[in-house]
Amino acid sequence: MDVMLELEKRRQTAREGGGQRRIEAQHGKGKLTARERVELLLDEGSFEEFDMFVAHRCIDFGMEAERPAGDGVVTGWGTINGRMVYVFSQDFTVFGGSLSETHAKKICKIMDMAIQNGAPVIGINDSGGARIQEGVASLAGYAEVFQRNIMASGVVPQISLIMGPCAGGAVYSPAMTDFIFMVKDSSYMFVTGPDVVKTVTNEVVSAEDLGGASTHTKKSSVADGAYENDIEMLAEARRLFDFLPLNNRQKAPVRPFFDDPARLESSLDTLIPDNPNQPYDMKELIHKVADEGDFFEIQRDYAANIITGFVRLEGQTVGVVANQPMVLAGCLDIDASRKAARFVRFCDAFEIPILTLVDVPGFLPGVAQELGGVIKHGAKLLFAYGEATVPKVTVITRKAYGGAYDVMASKHLRGDFNYAWPTAEIAVMGAKGAVEILYRSELGDKDKIAARVKDYETRFANPFVAAEKGFIDEVIHPQSTRKRVARAFASLRGKKQSNPWKKHDNIPL
Repeated sequence: MDVMLELEKRRQTAREGGGQRRIEAQHGKGKLTARERVELLLDEGSFEEFDMFVAHRCIDFGMEAERPAGDGVVTGWGTINGRMVYVFSQDFTVFGGSLSETHAKKICKIMDMAIQNGAPVIGINDSGGARIQEGVASLAGYAEVFQRNIMASGVVPQISLIMGPCAGGAVYSPAMTDFIFMVKDSSYMFVTGPDVVKTVTNEVVSAEDLGGASTHTKKSSVADGAYENDIEMLAEARRLFDFLPLNNRQKAPVRPFFDDPARLESSLDTLIPDNPNQPYDMKELIHKVADEGDFFEIQRDYAANIITGFVRLEGQTVGVVANQPMVLAGCLDIDASRKAARFVRFCDAFEIPILTLVDVPGFLPGVAQELGGVIKHGAKLLFAYGEATVPKVTVITRKAYGGAYDVMASKHLRGDFNYAWPTAEIAVMGAKGAVEILYRSELGDKDKIAARVKDYETRFANPFVAAEKGFIDEVIHPQSTRKRVARAFASLRGKKQSNPWKKHDNIPL
């Protein structure tokens, strides 16, 4: 039975990673160890580990003297609420979680299996970067991982949890995944660190300001969410996972629901203020339409003039894109277009239907927007909606002006159901602007212009002109929005639509 004892002894050593002292140092920073994270992320007792005894093969710089089992990354598969998922979790207690050739091979092995077997990959990043002692072999390892991120994209969902440092070439693996979460104050991402930045450009910046969770969720849009600590992030990752399908050939899971699909919300009849320039909170509508009011928001702190995230209707996942009148009057701009376009393409890739809630006065005017390429960036959202073949249901609550009306999942971009509330105004532009162009010669006469504005509002600031042309399928009571939207998606469950054959499109990046 000595072999059994030997196995247990080896397993025990592997589980201890870099040893007790380093584990305590990890805990001292408020961070969990690689294995503790995997245990919290997965269902209890479900983790099946691979390559526990793999060790590095480097013989330079005295490395042959220390060959810890596992080589700084824990890999394997398990379940989240009973559904399969592949996981890798970098171990900062072993060589600072640095990536070696064998460390990369372990990650590649489970990514290959994920693509082959059709299950998502969740990567937990906590690494000092490339293992310098291994030189170019470590860089090769990164590129092997990158290639798998690219092959897996749109095939299985990929989620990156940044739970410590992630710097240099290492950042490009999470960057190609579908969602990135970060922990406030203990995780950061950057291509070049503060020291290099200071040397090259003389800019003095802290790691937190250069690549912390706040920077990436509010300014750069690299990350999708920031959480207080490891435990909260892992719980939220489980919650997000439940909204997603296992792969691009399966539908998202259907969850039990206890909310009447025909529920009426009389408060929605008064959601739109009498004054057309007064804002209201679009999130109120999202919560009142969703099953049990549950909404998982993506990129909450970036480009808040557009809202993206997941809800369920009759237990089934739906992606939501909604203008937010509380921020920049709900205008589309460069940041909002990019944020929403990426979200729409994710939903389309994984057969998640899209609900679009529209209140958009147009694209944000300004020199900075035009010079920043708002034409190209706005086109991304237009393109994403137009190529999407998933069920698309749109509700226009108030303003839908100009090109922005077209972009926001209009009938003309193959919208399946396009509803409007009676308060909707679908027009080329607002009444005042239109009158100033149409009746330029009368601009001196205030009374005449006021009468013209009133006339224009009566004739065009309503949903009926569009409804008469069939661009709006039905003008609906606000209180019945949940019922109408739920029925629309129910009728579209068998939808089949395909685009012309192509290798891939050339979206205006």
